[in-house]
Amino acid sequence: MLPEEQELNRLEAEQAELEEQVASAELALETNKAETARFQYRYYQTVGRLYAEIDAMDAQIERVRAGLTPEDETAKAQAEAAEQKAKESAEEAGLSEKQPAPPPIITPELKQAYRQAAKLMHPDRATTEKERDRRNKLMAQVNIAYKTGDQHAIEKLIIEFGQDPEAITGEDVAARLVKTIRRIAQLRRRLNEARQELEAQEQTEIFQLRKTVEETEDLGGDPLGDLAMELMRELSERKILLEMERQKIIL
Repeated sequence: MLPEEQELNRLEAEQAELEEQVASAELALETNKAETARFQYRYYQTVGRLYAEIDAMDAQIERVRAGLTPEDETAKAQAEAAEQKAKESAEEAGLSEKQPAPPPIITPELKQAYRQAAKLMHPDRATTEKERDRRNKLMAQVNIAYKTGDQHAIEKLIIEFGQDPEAITGEDVAARLVKTIRRIAQLRRRLNEARQELEAQEQTEIFQLRKTVEETEDLGGDPLGDLAMELMRELSERKILLEMERQKIIL
């Protein structure tokens, strides 16, 4: 075997290892997004809506109080601020519009399909702008399918990619060496980017809350359920307070 062929074999082995690492990093990144979205949905369904109801009740209380003293600009401003907060809480909890469907469950089979698709058609594997554009569009479809839990769509994209004439290559050793070297550089760059993106995700408030809740649940606790009960008690107290404020108007 010629020296250049030995070098090509070594580089191709390094490329294959990097492709595995990038596929794993991409999978971790997308899985984290999907699982965090699912937790966020569960959080708003369990306690977010109760926070919104409490804020709405507070807004009503402040409005009634402002009505007792129409000349008091401070009371009026407090009522307006409370109403704005209630509106934002309702929007955040999804109570001001139709509830979205819960995010799909990410199965091991779906993860495997995504990994295979990423290894085959990631844009960083392109050697021309035309090929990069084609791969960008394909990976966009793969990402959408992954987020919606559509494993069949990903598998179909994999099959179609394998049958695409542009996927066929036939080059001499020298050209393959150059292409492999460039590919390795691309893979290293993307691996670093994916790891940085994942680290940034893990610094977000919703991710930290999710991990805290999951750790407590693993120990047998029910932090969201406990918080929901506490919020329901607060909501009952607000209802009583609102009725008391309304009685002042009658009196």
